[in-house]
Amino acid sequence: MFTLVNIQNFIKQHHKAYRLLYHSDKIFARDCSKMSNSKKSVYVTRPDVAAIGLDILKKDFDVSVWYKCEPVPREELLKQIPGKSALFCALTEKIDNEVITRAGPQLECIATISVGYEHIDLETCKKLGIRVGYTPDVLTDATAELTMALLLATSRRLFEANKDVYSGGWKPWSPNYMCGQGLKGCQVGLFGFGRIGREIASRLLPFKPKKITYTARNQQPEVAKKLMASYATFEEMVSESDVIIVCCALTPSTKEVFDKSAFRNMKRNCVFINTARGGIVDQNALYEALKEKRIMAAGLDVTTPEPLPLDDPLLKLDNVVILPHIGSADIDTRIQMSHITALNILAALNGEKMVAEVQL
Repeated sequence: MFTLVNIQNFIKQHHKAYRLLYHSDKIFARDCSKMSNSKKSVYVTRPDVAAIGLDILKKDFDVSVWYKCEPVPREELLKQIPGKSALFCALTEKIDNEVITRAGPQLECIATISVGYEHIDLETCKKLGIRVGYTPDVLTDATAELTMALLLATSRRLFEANKDVYSGGWKPWSPNYMCGQGLKGCQVGLFGFGRIGREIASRLLPFKPKKITYTARNQQPEVAKKLMASYATFEEMVSESDVIIVCCALTPSTKEVFDKSAFRNMKRNCVFINTARGGIVDQNALYEALKEKRIMAAGLDVTTPEPLPLDDPLLKLDNVVILPHIGSADIDTRIQMSHITALNILAALNGEKMVAEVQL
């Protein structure tokens, strides 16, 4: 887990030429051994990232920033990227072969302020020797917390109940009114058992589920035992779980793995939660399953596309809770993400070990 302390320790261990400068609660890193009149240049696609990241970069590089607090238009990105040494980007930008080659041969690093990097053409980066940085670990707790909040809101029908308060649907007490599904005694299936999956499992335990299972590429019996979890095949997890939580990466093997067949095999009381990536789910199949009540409900922090159009049929259903991809929307987390992204660029442009580098 990244914290301010171990980020500082990392710098001290791997970047001996760096001097840390403290000004109030900001931390700046400067490479005192490689000062030059000719600065390398960095393009940042968001002006609204935490200031600590921009401050670090501006100390040593020429930094240009897209000025609007919204995704940079593709034509603007293609216009600005030529000649840049590094790119500070987000999930909202598609960094494909066209963008990378347009940058030119001096592009050394692409750093994304995200744990996912499916928006970056890794094959082209590998071919051209461009290093890629990302921000794993730092958003693990925030995403696990959001997952639990979304699970409870969905299974206990909190959003439906809240709407009734404002719409006049709140009537005198009735024994079956807004009854949802509790977590005590239920079976929870985790699709993915990486850092986030394991943190979700640890947060589930106080709710006393009957059983926690996980489905992943590699079995982890020792880790799972500590979390009172056991391995299950995809088919077992789908058919036996009262709650299914998607917490894996989007890869060719997981793309739309939750399809019509998967939803058809789920229990009718199943609550389906996705805080990973929208592309892991066949959204049309999910809509049909919810509409026909083949599953009880769904809670989504991710969709395809994002933002979800206002005329999307999912928004017409009462048994779905949709959030605008806020899994890591925790103030401290976003500060650390900006910090790590900047340090990744700083390290790459100085030929040093990055804080978190994608292995190409």
